[in-house]
Amino acid sequence: MGQQDKKQAEQTKINQQIHQLVTRIDQDPQNTTNYLQLATCLLDQGSFAQATQLLEQAKHLVNKPQDLDYDLAVCYYMQGEFTKALTLLDQIPNDDLVLYQKALVYLKIGQQQKALAYALTIKHVDDRVRELLGDIWLSLGQLDEAQKSYRQIGLANRSAKVDFLLGITILAEDRTAAKKFFEQAKELDPKYYQQALDQYAAILKMINDKGKNND
Repeated sequence: MGQQDKKQAEQTKINQQIHQLVTRIDQDPQNTTNYLQLATCLLDQGSFAQATQLLEQAKHLVNKPQDLDYDLAVCYYMQGEFTKALTLLDQIPNDDLVLYQKALVYLKIGQQQKALAYALTIKHVDDRVRELLGDIWLSLGQLDEAQKSYRQIGLANRSAKVDFLLGITILAEDRTAAKKFFEQAKELDPKYYQQALDQYAAILKMINDKGKNND
């Protein structure tokens, strides 16, 4: 089976799943689980507006609308509606998932210290949390701390983004190692690599200029 056929088969499977969930919702409009599963499917497809609309409507139909709040907050976050996301998250008891999402939102709105406070409170630290901590430390200009967090992510689990940002954190002290990280990022995801070069152009120039002055 070719790559195109594989993608088509996967898409067909997802469409069937969505159709089944819609049918289940029609049969039992008060069942929260079906809405949450359908919203997850839509988010995975990148249909953020549809997922948001679904959960907003569902809140008027289910017995426990608050059970939809976390997923709805994620939908708002994905659409850049950060204030709405925070309003909902503040109504939910703080578990690891909520703390993670709050840290993400605060990082996005430029309140890094708050983001850090929430991220450091997370009890179960996995690679997703390590990446978030790296992002927060990097946004605070703490390159050593950012590097520590990114390096704690297992080699097999590092994305192009993690490799690229590791390159940035190490560029000033070890250009050869940084270059390797950049090459790995390019190999993993050329499209992201190009975007990242543009996004971090100012930082890369500043570090490079600093290096030249020290030579």
